[in-house]
Amino acid sequence: MNRIRLLPEHVANQIAAGEVVERPASVVKELVENALDAGAARLTIEVQAGGRSLIRVTDDGVGMSRDDALLCLERHATSKIRRAEDLAAVVTMGFRGEAIPSIASVSRMTLTTRERDSESPAATQIMIQGGKIAEVREAGAPSGTTIEVRSLFYNLPARRKFLRTEETESAHIHHYLTLAALSHPGVAFNFLKDSRPVWQLPAVGNSGLPDSQLTALRERMKALFGGDQKVLAVDFTAELEPSGPDDPAESQSGQPAKPNARPSLFRLWGFIGAPGVARSTREDQHVFVNRRPVENRGINFALVEGYHTALMKGRYPVGCLFLEVDPALVDVNIHPSKREVKFHNERAIRQLVIQAVRETLLQFHTPAASHIQLVTAAQPVPASPPISLAPPASHAPAELPSFTPLTGTALMIASRPKTEGSREIVPTLAPSSPPAPASQSSPAPAPLPTAPAVFTSAHTTSVTGAASSAPASEPTPLLHVPLRLVGVVGRLYVVLESDRGLVLMDQHAAHERILFEQMLARTESGSVPTQRLLLPETVELSVRDAQFLREQLPVLNRLGVSLSEFGERTFLLDGLPPMVKAPDARRFVLELIDELKGAGVEINSQRLGEHTIAKTVCRHAVKANDPLHGAELENLVNDLRQCAMPYTCPHGRPTLIEMNHRELEKKFGRLA
Repeated sequence: MNRIRLLPEHVANQIAAGEVVERPASVVKELVENALDAGAARLTIEVQAGGRSLIRVTDDGVGMSRDDALLCLERHATSKIRRAEDLAAVVTMGFRGEAIPSIASVSRMTLTTRERDSESPAATQIMIQGGKIAEVREAGAPSGTTIEVRSLFYNLPARRKFLRTEETESAHIHHYLTLAALSHPGVAFNFLKDSRPVWQLPAVGNSGLPDSQLTALRERMKALFGGDQKVLAVDFTAELEPSGPDDPAESQSGQPAKPNARPSLFRLWGFIGAPGVARSTREDQHVFVNRRPVENRGINFALVEGYHTALMKGRYPVGCLFLEVDPALVDVNIHPSKREVKFHNERAIRQLVIQAVRETLLQFHTPAASHIQLVTAAQPVPASPPISLAPPASHAPAELPSFTPLTGTALMIASRPKTEGSREIVPTLAPSSPPAPASQSSPAPAPLPTAPAVFTSAHTTSVTGAASSAPASEPTPLLHVPLRLVGVVGRLYVVLESDRGLVLMDQHAAHERILFEQMLARTESGSVPTQRLLLPETVELSVRDAQFLREQLPVLNRLGVSLSEFGERTFLLDGLPPMVKAPDARRFVLELIDELKGAGVEINSQRLGEHTIAKTVCRHAVKANDPLHGAELENLVNDLRQCAMPYTCPHGRPTLIEMNHRELEKKFGRLA
């Protein structure tokens, strides 16, 4: 008796449906993708009971003729590809031709369609019951397609009982429709749940130019998430060099090394959260590859890596990013529901994403920083040459920079009446304890300014001018607006005032960031000395790790890690930088490889010893109870302005916190 037999067609269809149709949201996804591929300009999605009882998707796309409508119910019938070579460059959302027959096999489905340029005024309507065509007839309908899916999994009670509650299934549908609406701002979306409209999104005009794309995406994000998000625009373009396979074994097997001979264009655009905007999960990270919403751990990791030292541990950035690459470099056929993609050169893609995010964050503070200086309210704002981001020579001595606070005094707040009867707050020095006898080794306190200190910029003539000069859609960096020193709370938090509200600065975190960047600049400026080990140690690695480490040897040797090849997969470690303590040499090398792999090739030189530098500057930075007088606080703010990433300390904690006037009014009950 034969043990192997062909499955009946309806069983095969139900098995295929189990791969494609996981839940009601999968049905919505497949139908919406087909509508978008058909060139729809307007979509209406209706669901009832979380998609169990009804899913209806209506579009105004090109529609289908009677013959095409009947043929689309066959498995692997598609208009997206014709040859096997087409799979190497898929540009449509769908392409396998499994969605419609799979959905029809597990539901009661009605398909109504009419071609856009058809001469016949009648549409075609097909009713399917569990994969079997029940009726085909003519019907009246506008051009486009309407697919109605009822009683999902009615013939598979085992699958139906595994569906979650209506609220959960509706949430999955809502999540996918949000992604589809973000990826296609030029398409109008209407979403109805249980006959009640959830949202109605009008189409946003888009000329195809970069600025127009960003504007359209911003409008769609505003309609979906609200207009109070602080985001930064990303528009990064680079050339993606062709490369061979990542696996060294493949490169030795004689396989072709390059899928295309010439470099391809890489573009990353969209929005990421401004410094200080983060979440406890990755749910607010929306990534699209050639307009396809995807899940890719490498891109998610690259997004976090781009925020290096700008996020606290356990926090994740937010963003809506569109990655555009040659479709030949992306494999979209590795997951049944097309949620995941695979890149030919994932390492290069990840590195470019890191670079794009990093440059966006640096440019958020950099452009206007060249004009910033310190003036007092009584003095005019003089012109000054640009200030470089690199630490000044006076701030980079041979040893670790110090920030010596004055002792014996505390910054207090006093007020004096103006001639007009108003009050002006000025910082004054008042002894917190009986003054100690002056000694020759203790510097005398510098006098504070007689007028409130204002941190402003050369192009700003008034307090309100700075805020009005920036576009309303782009968040203005906090250190680009005029700041007035008010006082210190708890000998740690510096109180500043801006035209936008109240600003608190953590003097310890701010000084940490200043010293951290100065130390890194010194490390990057020249070779780091090497401290020889008493007993050199050998480290044997895997083929992949050995190949990676072999490429990084010049960088590591320049940074003080003395590693040399000692065999095919063995390396000799005989020296380390003075700041690095490694009791276990093998463990140190393995951890170093893992960290450098994740960091990317271009920023490897910034990784070695960063943790040690961060710990060192933490010990040298001013502490909570170190009293600072006005001049020192002014210098602290000015030095912070010159940092490349001034809004967080090296551990990711914020250096500045702002409470605008609206927040203050809400806390005092002036606003509902």
